[in-house]
Amino acid sequence: MAMSSWFSRLRCSSKCFFNSLALRTSVSRKLVRTQTTTNSESTKHPFLFWSSSLLPIALAVSAGSLALHPQSDPSLCEAPSVDSRADFVVKGSHKEVPRELIDELKAICQDNMTLDYEERYNHGKPQNSFHKAVNIPDVVVFPRSEEQVSKIVKSCDKHKVPIVPYGGATSLEGHTLSPNGGVCIDMSLMNRVKALHVEDMDVVVEPGVGWMELNEYLEPYGLFFPLDPGLGATIGGMCATRCSGSLAVRYGTMRDNVISLKVVLANGDVVKTASRARKSAAGYDLTRLVIGSEGTLGVITEVTLRLQKIPQYSVVAMCNFPTVKDAADVAIATMLSGIQVSRVELLDEVQVRAINIANGKSLPETPTLMFEFIGTEAYSREQTLIVKNIASEHNGSDFVFAYDPETKRELWKMRKEALWACFAMEPNFEAMISDVCVPLSCLAELISRSKQELDASELICTVIAHAGDGNFHTLILFDPNNEEHRQEAQRLNHFMVHTALSMEGTCTGEHGVGTGKMKYLEQELGMEALKTMKRIKAALDPNNTMNPGKLIPSHVCF
Repeated sequence: MAMSSWFSRLRCSSKCFFNSLALRTSVSRKLVRTQTTTNSESTKHPFLFWSSSLLPIALAVSAGSLALHPQSDPSLCEAPSVDSRADFVVKGSHKEVPRELIDELKAICQDNMTLDYEERYNHGKPQNSFHKAVNIPDVVVFPRSEEQVSKIVKSCDKHKVPIVPYGGATSLEGHTLSPNGGVCIDMSLMNRVKALHVEDMDVVVEPGVGWMELNEYLEPYGLFFPLDPGLGATIGGMCATRCSGSLAVRYGTMRDNVISLKVVLANGDVVKTASRARKSAAGYDLTRLVIGSEGTLGVITEVTLRLQKIPQYSVVAMCNFPTVKDAADVAIATMLSGIQVSRVELLDEVQVRAINIANGKSLPETPTLMFEFIGTEAYSREQTLIVKNIASEHNGSDFVFAYDPETKRELWKMRKEALWACFAMEPNFEAMISDVCVPLSCLAELISRSKQELDASELICTVIAHAGDGNFHTLILFDPNNEEHRQEAQRLNHFMVHTALSMEGTCTGEHGVGTGKMKYLEQELGMEALKTMKRIKAALDPNNTMNPGKLIPSHVCF
């Protein structure tokens, strides 16, 4: 493909860009809306259905995927399932799916299932993850209702066949792999907005609803859902991986924005985790137990979300710095000042260079901070002046503002497409993406120490940070056919994780565990915490059919 053509695709709108990623399944999707209500009335909306003649692209970030053959005794320890030479290759022993189960799935889903190899292969290969698996799903099903999900899960549990809830495959830590085959449950046909309660500022949706499509639906009501992870992420997977995004510094992560869930457990039972009340002290907090469980405890079929009012006014500001430490210091100082910023994003000079190449821009190629301030016009402008003074005390320069809506959208679009912009520098390479988070006071030191290692490496490495909450990403580009490249990328990733853990941080701030981060959990959480997790898993999933081999390391015993 010509580089100019490739750059042209990057410059298109985020929706068009995501659609280009979906070409492998050749299907578009529409959000299905069923009901909008206020506290006093209900107004019905027409159904918007998918084309029934095509299998849809999966649009829910995976709740996880399959890694180990199910075991009858969950207390047993298993040998590590990871290749000793390259821990991105997840092994598995394949067991043929019983014909009886295939017939049962056919009766449940009718034409909404497939045994086609290409479709199964696409569902077993993540779009943007360097993780690999030895097998793919044996069958992919597309349920249309909670009842169908319950029947599918019950059949799989009866035959002790593992399942993987699946969506857009936008997760990065091997969540959508199926190294032992089994049944992939693609939730993308469950994409309805079931009810909008404008005066309560909440919405009830099915898991296949995308966050971008949801916000398009909410905009006429003056509301929005504040989490903004990667393009293509959907609500079910965002719950399953406990995601966040650039707005988390103001609005919190997924656990802070979900009011209630409905979940199909391993035996097919449907559980509602909470009421629609904004707060409750009624029993165990099952909602937060499921959020972040990555499909190991159940399949999410309904989500009630907390909404926010669309800000009255916003200002985007950018400032350049001589070093990433200076930029990180300003981010920390801004948070300590008490200013209620909605975003604080840090990009190093390599990432800015990638953005320039991919978008035909001429931004200064130095470490850069991007801020967003919201509120009234007077308050937003006052905030920018305070931060400008803070930046000037830390060697900041070229402090610029954006007030125009189109300019602001373009700036954040370039930030959201940072991953694909990096491929402009090495179109044939893959990216290993780090995701660590530390207490805010440690962020500058973490970035500085990591940056020294990254700059000394032969690989191209870019730095992006949600600097307002201590979350730090690195995109490490490597040749997938070069073993030395792979080992160097893994060395850099290990270095950053262990450095973060030494600062009382975490190996994953928002991408989840999957298969890629399991090896760090014992150091971060301790064996007793992992044993407790495994006891919960065994109690809710005694046959170990729900996304086995993810999240909890296989060597954990109790």
